[in-house]
Amino acid sequence: MKEEIAEAAAQQPTKEDIRRVVMASVIGATIEWYDFFLYGIVAGIVFNKLFFPAGDPVVGIMLAYTTFAIGFVARPLGGVIFGHFGDKIGRKSMLVLTLMIMGVATVLIGLLPTYQQIGLAAPVLLLVLRIAQGIGIGGEWGGAVLMAYEYAPENKRGFYASLPQIGLAIGLCLASGVVAIMSSLPDEQFMAWGWRVGFVASIILVAVGLYIRLKILETPEFAKVKASQAEVKIPFVEMITRYPKNILLGMGARYIDGVFFNVFAVFSVVYLSNYVKMPRTTALWLVTLAAFVMIFAIPFFGRLSDKWGRPKTYAIGSFLLALCAFPSFWLLSSGDPLLVALAIVVPFGIVYAMCYGPEAALFSDLFDARVRYTGISFVYQFSGIFASGLTPIIATWLLAKGGGQPWLICAYVVFAALVSMFSALAIRSPAPKQVESPSRVGAAA
Repeated sequence: MKEEIAEAAAQQPTKEDIRRVVMASVIGATIEWYDFFLYGIVAGIVFNKLFFPAGDPVVGIMLAYTTFAIGFVARPLGGVIFGHFGDKIGRKSMLVLTLMIMGVATVLIGLLPTYQQIGLAAPVLLLVLRIAQGIGIGGEWGGAVLMAYEYAPENKRGFYASLPQIGLAIGLCLASGVVAIMSSLPDEQFMAWGWRVGFVASIILVAVGLYIRLKILETPEFAKVKASQAEVKIPFVEMITRYPKNILLGMGARYIDGVFFNVFAVFSVVYLSNYVKMPRTTALWLVTLAAFVMIFAIPFFGRLSDKWGRPKTYAIGSFLLALCAFPSFWLLSSGDPLLVALAIVVPFGIVYAMCYGPEAALFSDLFDARVRYTGISFVYQFSGIFASGLTPIIATWLLAKGGGQPWLICAYVVFAALVSMFSALAIRSPAPKQVESPSRVGAAA
């Protein structure tokens, strides 16, 4: 470990080094998001029937989405734990560990007996595995984006840090695509075994991700902190005491990301299939198409943020998402496949990427290298509880309150977008300079 740290601290990253690190980050992030979103897509169409049987279908869906939300509650715990050790030991080792936790939990979900087979133990075990998923991705996201961010040249950090963000789009594309393919099976077969295929198959992706991640070095920026013995004793305490304003602004900016994503990628499938009466497979393929478009939009806006500045780019994206809410659901309610495709692909596949692309670098800019893993993980994962985890439950409740009409959901999206826009505009400071020595750290503090 010491030899690797010394080698990383002394090196000047080449284009080949950066390319290898980015590939490892993208593949790992893809696997993590695939596993996580596979659960979200299946929750409202399978788990409510097989693991949470209830007389009222709305109650069943909300119970299934509750376990979905529990994963987001567990994510801050994973972020704090792996952020702490990522800032103390290193980014690379935490990335390997989080990938294993996430992969094992996902495969076990695919092998889990149903409520009819083992009774109450089924939802309990599902809940435990969902918590493991949350803990895994809680530590995964921060490490994946930091590997790219800290290897990249300073004037290209928005672009390079956006590349691991593509993992979200690819993971969603794969997850919704796999479920769409399996949904073409007769309903009995899909409910019996078809939904399990995607979960069990993730073991192949995990093996590939581990192979690649084991071959990369620690980031040069963190290696210099480690080599100069500039680490802080408790990164979480240092983060809270030194960066309270940045934490609040980061969480505020994150609000629309979680709300918009979960409304359009998770809740829209249930809305289209249950209320608009569009075939579930069609709805899933449209989400898959939007995710595919997002793969190209994310790095475009990441590069744009290097020119415009990340707070400005993010604020404009948030404002455009507010403008999209009502027109998009008006088109979704029509049930016309072309209009529904337009309502999902444009706001979700393109406009949403204007926020999600620069987001990783925007949050990384808020903290110095000694607490950056802990800082960005906490901001992203803690805000995810209310921004992401509760959104499908809130949307289901608002839809029922609105008599099946989506306008209350649209109002909620607009509110979240405006909070994020003003939060992003309030982020003024440039990225903190990297720490080079303990004495410099003391002077800066």
